[in-house]
Amino acid sequence: MASEVLKRVCVRAMSNSETTLIAAVTAGHTYTILNITLCETGSADETFDIYIDPLGGSNDTYLYKAQAIAADATFEHTTRLVMEATDVLYGTTASAANVDVVISYLDQTL
Repeated sequence: MASEVLKRVCVRAMSNSETTLIAAVTAGHTYTILNITLCETGSADETFDIYIDPLGGSNDTYLYKAQAIAADATFEHTTRLVMEATDVLYGTTASAANVDVVISYLDQTL
């Protein structure tokens, strides 16, 4: 039976090591990301990457590459994004940083 559930992910202090924002989508599910909000909390200008790895390994597809975020500022991604089975959403910053991330998404079962 198909279902839809609104969910949220909070990641505290994303930094310069690869951070899993949303783990691999389970078979039989589709995630529709509704919003990604990033807040720089370390009082320093930063850049960040957000990307999807659809197949594992080195098949990264970037949503943002070296995107600037000012000190103590907030960045919002509001375009819908669909993730399918095995997709993983990652984020990282260019240097040691404190960037909080909140993601709202719809988990749909097929």
